[in-house]
Amino acid sequence: MQLRYSFRLYPEPGQERALARAFGCARVVFNDAVRARRDAHESGSPYPSAALLSKVLVTGAKKRPERSWLGQVSAVVLQQSLKDVESAYRNFFASLKGERKGPKVAAPRFKSRKDARQSIRFTANARWSLTPGGRLNLPKIGPVKVTWSRTLPTTPSSVTVIKDSAGRYFASFVIETDPHTDAAAMPDTERSIGIDLGLASFAVLSDGTKISSPRFLRRAEKKLKKAQRELSRKQKGSKNRAKARLKVARAHAKVADARHEFHHQLSTQLICENQAIAVEDLAVNGLARTRLAKSVHDAGWSSFVNMLQYKAALYGRTFVKIDRFEPTSQTCSTCGHRDGPKPLNVREWTCSACDTVHDRDINAASNVKTAAGLAVSACRAPVRPGLVPARRAETGSQGIPTGHRATKRHSTR
Repeated sequence: MQLRYSFRLYPEPGQERALARAFGCARVVFNDAVRARRDAHESGSPYPSAALLSKVLVTGAKKRPERSWLGQVSAVVLQQSLKDVESAYRNFFASLKGERKGPKVAAPRFKSRKDARQSIRFTANARWSLTPGGRLNLPKIGPVKVTWSRTLPTTPSSVTVIKDSAGRYFASFVIETDPHTDAAAMPDTERSIGIDLGLASFAVLSDGTKISSPRFLRRAEKKLKKAQRELSRKQKGSKNRAKARLKVARAHAKVADARHEFHHQLSTQLICENQAIAVEDLAVNGLARTRLAKSVHDAGWSSFVNMLQYKAALYGRTFVKIDRFEPTSQTCSTCGHRDGPKPLNVREWTCSACDTVHDRDINAASNVKTAAGLAVSACRAPVRPGLVPARRAETGSQGIPTGHRATKRHSTR
């Protein structure tokens, strides 16, 4: 499995200008390629191939006076920008044909220098390297200071330099993991749990453990409102407005980083302690359109479940997602009697069949575990047909698959 290891970069002023130049050149080549594809579609002509686009938009453009500045950046950056266009159109057409899972993907749009996220990618043939002093040496940019939070397990295949909306720089390395190394240090366990996600408590486990919700957005709401109010009073286009916008972006980035770190620590702990984990397939998109929208977004359930899923696959654990229509909050986990729906303000209820008093969340977590086939009876026989135990592996690394947008960012925190 491929993972991303991200680290904070601290470029010098001259390197920041070189990076801005590289971001701009990559953006121009991307937009030229999108425009060429659109023009071909409107005229009914065949789409230009990747080789033709490279010849015209990169090699040929450098010889023209109006595009000669493309030669000031690494050619690999420009070639990777063309590959991004090809990948975007490939995903778009696969989405139209129904061959791609998930929501529909729109056609590629033109990039803007005002976009919140700017990035460039260097592959191995770009001859980037790590200096003996621990700096990241990038072609035509120079050695950039890196804050290393851990060592890279293997040689990366590529590195992506990212600038986010808060003005921070990150280096994201693509690493190919070794499953044998992961399996060597994974602690042995036979435990299995069901997890009920909520708002009052972020997660309730089937063993009765309750993990309180940190509510990072709610706690920072006063500071965010003040920063946003100051931004709204600044004149558009002024330098003071740009400073105020950066202040708002940094405040939001701090909240997002804290939430991301909480998800990583909790998911790694659960994967380390349990061989099998079951969660409910929540309709987050629907819940995010209700009066609880802000709290749902603040919890970040989807991000947490995605971390559990990929870490289980990486470290040889069993991950089960049960159907969202399973009546986990209506069924007695002791006798199996279905007692009917209950409003959200009912946190405890008594089963009408066996008179057992249930905590709503713990009962739901137990039912999630049972519905996934992970629960066992007193004679150790599975309540439902069990899953084949997966191999054990290690949970020491918190890398993220390259296909995921949310990358773990390591800073000086």
